[in-house]
Amino acid sequence: MAKGKKGPRKLKTEDVVVCALGRDFYGYFGWPTVGAMEDGTLVAVASGMRTAHVCPYGRTVFLKSHDQGRTWTSPRVINDSPLDDRDAGVISPGGKRLLVTWFSSDTRYYAGRRDKKDPWQQAIAAGLRWMTDENARRFVGSWLRLSDDGGDTWSHSVRVPVNSPHGPIRLRSGELLYLGKVFDDDMKRFCTGVGEMVAVKSSDGGVTWTHMGTVPIHPGTVLENYHEAHVAELPSGKLIGHIRFQSHGDSDVSKVGLVSFSIMQTESTDGGRTWSPVETLGFHGSPPHLLMHSSGALVCVYGYRQEPYGERACISRNEGKTWKHCVLRDDGPDGDLGYPSSVELSDGRIFTLFYQKPSSSEEKCALLGSIWRVPK
Repeated sequence: MAKGKKGPRKLKTEDVVVCALGRDFYGYFGWPTVGAMEDGTLVAVASGMRTAHVCPYGRTVFLKSHDQGRTWTSPRVINDSPLDDRDAGVISPGGKRLLVTWFSSDTRYYAGRRDKKDPWQQAIAAGLRWMTDENARRFVGSWLRLSDDGGDTWSHSVRVPVNSPHGPIRLRSGELLYLGKVFDDDMKRFCTGVGEMVAVKSSDGGVTWTHMGTVPIHPGTVLENYHEAHVAELPSGKLIGHIRFQSHGDSDVSKVGLVSFSIMQTESTDGGRTWSPVETLGFHGSPPHLLMHSSGALVCVYGYRQEPYGERACISRNEGKTWKHCVLRDDGPDGDLGYPSSVELSDGRIFTLFYQKPSSSEEKCALLGSIWRVPK
């Protein structure tokens, strides 16, 4: 930060530990999403009971809070494929109905890039010995499961044509809209990021999906720069989409005057059929999650992976034309953190869930939360 330049305001937050098992072998949790049911119950999902940021043991875990996010149930595994199940999203379409999303990754794709002398990597390698090409073909991809009883029981897995960390949103019409990266069963294609960023819609609660529109990318960039989108519906009916933007491989985005690990914005005024060319928001931080607050503020939360590491929010009161930033947490020991998401509580405050090491960098990542108010 330049000398004399004032940074974003740090907000007063009530911080809670949702789940921390940092010393356990299967104690790593990451990439969570929080949702709210009609009766006020908060629900959360994450990739948990794993050993590291990349390992073959990831499972989709489910937690509940009955006191507005201050205390939570123990994590319960609701999905455990033979592969690494990552990036869980959750929404409540109404009543006791829940929808959970995730994607399953063939960890063998990354195995050759790791230090084989590292004890953790030796354990990961051991977990890969039984993985077969048949399992990879069957389980790689983007998925969802449905529950009609508040998460007590879950449907079979349904393949979804796109993926993003926090999943779809429920529109005021009752339909579901999912803005994400195309993800078929080609693991290499998805990991190298060559798929387009598209919107798909479901009118039957997530069972089937219809392609709506494709997001045009910025001149001088490539598809590999775009990942991990989220979208919000404004009272006017306009859709605002935010997308993680980052250098990938030989792509040097600085050549076209753009910031890597930042957020691109796109808009749609026809229900997702057409999208405006993306425009950069110009600051460090990603991936995004959007919330339309009852005050009329559009709230985007994101991870901040530069010192001071932590979680931040930006707020717009003019349909995304301008944004004002604030700091939620700045106590992360390193950059393995983020993927925050938010819900509005009954009193208008916001509960934001994210993953981060609680204190020491020697601990595994945990699920943490912060309760805060939108600044006036």
